[in-house]
Amino acid sequence: MVTTNPVPDISAVRAVTTTIKDTPAYTIFRVVNAVVLVTICFVTLYPFVNLVAKAFSSQGYILAGEVNLWPRGFNLTTFDWVFHDERFWTNYGNTVVYTVVATAISMVITTTFAYALSKRHLKGRAFFVGMLVVTMFFNGGLIPNYLLISELGWKNTIWAIVVPNAISAFNLLVMKSFFENFPAELEEAAAIDGLTTYGIFLRVVLPLSKAVVATMILFYAVSFWNSWFPAFLYLSDPDLQPVTLYLRNLLAAASGAGQESGMEAVQIGANLQAVAMLLTVIPIIAIYPFVQKYFVTGVMLGSVKG
Repeated sequence: MVTTNPVPDISAVRAVTTTIKDTPAYTIFRVVNAVVLVTICFVTLYPFVNLVAKAFSSQGYILAGEVNLWPRGFNLTTFDWVFHDERFWTNYGNTVVYTVVATAISMVITTTFAYALSKRHLKGRAFFVGMLVVTMFFNGGLIPNYLLISELGWKNTIWAIVVPNAISAFNLLVMKSFFENFPAELEEAAAIDGLTTYGIFLRVVLPLSKAVVATMILFYAVSFWNSWFPAFLYLSDPDLQPVTLYLRNLLAAASGAGQESGMEAVQIGANLQAVAMLLTVIPIIAIYPFVQKYFVTGVMLGSVKG
């Protein structure tokens, strides 16, 4: 017995096509939506493109306000001066070390603390959460923090940079929310198989939390990479300072630096801000594409309340 597929009714297909055809109102909506999104993208990208253009432009065009999206009077003098400064590379290496160590410490503290707070049977859970929330609105102040770091003997050490900001209340609450929605059945099955609490956390929970973990790593890394004020307070040794403080000092003393290097002070003043900002953001921009796929997923998972 041979079976044949029924021939579709052409008139019915045309009727359905006519029914789902975009209405004028929906077409207008799509056009407006596209225009708005393109405008937002342009507004978002313009400052960075303008920054790159200024970094490679001559000082005269920058001072005249003639640099927008393309360099004018191509210039690499400021880049050359910065790149040949040994202290720049020393401070750049310091920034890498501080960022890696601080992010690692922050992730260990944040993940373990958040996992503990996510357990509703934890005694004193409400107290710890309340204490955490209070730190988002109140802090000890600049002078007490400075005195504390001095008394601990942490001035001119890496610990003055990585320890005081080792935990972010916002990041901790996001991870806590994520762990609260983690399937309890998986943890129960792991416990039946003989895993301890630490084993469950390290071998079950963390491997299945890559999205939120990658998001928190990005948050912490960006924060520590861009930080300069703690180093400004606690690191008086130039060989220990991060590159952000190095670039800040160059910008603050542009005229003096230009005279010492034999360059025109006005050229350093016109170019240095753009060059400093560009050199600071390049590593983060290079890393972001590798964690972008986790970024939105991690934030959304951490913000959904079950």
